[in-house]
Amino acid sequence: MPDDPVNRPKSTREDAVTLLKRLRDAGHMAYFAGGCVRDMLLGREPKDFDVATDAPPNRVRELFSNSQAVGAAFGVILVRLRGSQIEVATFRAEDRYLDGRHPSHVRFTTAEEDAKRRDFTINGLFLDPLNDEVIDYVGGQEDLKAGRIRAIGNPTRRFDEDSLRLLRAVRFSARFGFPIEPATAAAIVEHAPQLKRISPERVAEELRIMLTPPTRGTAWRMLWELELLPVIFRFLRGPREPRRQSRPLLFDRVDPGAAIPFGLALAAAVLCFRMRTEPQVSDARMLLTKSEIQAAVHAMRQGLKVSNEESEQMRGTLAGVAPLLADQPPGVALLKRFLAEPTANLSRALLDAQHAVGVETQRIDWLRKELDALERTDFAPPPLINGDILTGLGLVPGPLFKKILDEVYDAQLEGRVGTREEAERMALDLARSAGA
Repeated sequence: MPDDPVNRPKSTREDAVTLLKRLRDAGHMAYFAGGCVRDMLLGREPKDFDVATDAPPNRVRELFSNSQAVGAAFGVILVRLRGSQIEVATFRAEDRYLDGRHPSHVRFTTAEEDAKRRDFTINGLFLDPLNDEVIDYVGGQEDLKAGRIRAIGNPTRRFDEDSLRLLRAVRFSARFGFPIEPATAAAIVEHAPQLKRISPERVAEELRIMLTPPTRGTAWRMLWELELLPVIFRFLRGPREPRRQSRPLLFDRVDPGAAIPFGLALAAAVLCFRMRTEPQVSDARMLLTKSEIQAAVHAMRQGLKVSNEESEQMRGTLAGVAPLLADQPPGVALLKRFLAEPTANLSRALLDAQHAVGVETQRIDWLRKELDALERTDFAPPPLINGDILTGLGLVPGPLFKKILDEVYDAQLEGRVGTREEAERMALDLARSAGA
């Protein structure tokens, strides 16, 4: 099967019905298929409307000139109609899966066979929108009414075919609030090691989808209960959580606010934080060293191929928390530097989550008060001096420059120097003290 289209523009029901009518008028069977049917039956607005038909791919392209073969070998054509892009798939059956993701061969077949090769019953439904008739070969309507996720047919076979379905089951379960029925859940646990067959990029994309919405806490618990998370993050070192937890999950409590979406970078930061500090959460400070943070970020880049932006957000989030919770309370300069970091709000969300689970409450209460007050000031003024000015003072560029500039800027942030002249005098004093 072709990979899911990325950022495909939304299609409308009206355009999809127009396309479907044209297929019908040409003598073909055609239905709405998959997720759009499921969402409509649940009373949700579908993001896209996909069409399944008995028309072969070449015939679909004959009927719709503005089309693209995005997966012709699998019978998938993308049709552009007015403002919509609609995926049209020929009914198919699939041969053996050799790589745990894609079938070695497909053949075009009937609607019933097509339904029975899909992943879960709630995704195996067809709808005739002209007669408002649901075509159900797999018991999907019953499972929708009962509110459960169930694999079509033999769950072992479904997961042997496509290991990404292990994560999709969790995503659908968390999204809809449907439990996974026992046989399907047992097969997920059994097949958890097979996630290693899936590319890191595909796994990361599933995590972005399931760990960013408000239902992320539910998804997180399920990933542990079904023994998937230790496989996904096998490249991270640290103690493993127990399958049952007595304390609330940090994932449940992390909320960066509406202006800052909960992304994979923050999810990864929470994960790394937890893997160092749990399963025994105590009032001991939850710190990661600089080397541990670098190792965790590197592991995420290698293990899930996260983007540069995501890995930098992850690093900044973790690095921002540690000095705030060190044994020595942070001074004004450190707090101002923290506020100037682009990841400050993500770090604060992590601090708030710790507070919510009863860790370091007194320190975090104090930090909130101090940071809120400093936010109302000019906490990130331009430095009074820079490297060029130090060179002009006769100092030789080298490793000492950074140390001098940092100390002078800290003094500026703390109000100990207020003019360029004062900053220059302090820089020269520091240079003389260092023997420069």
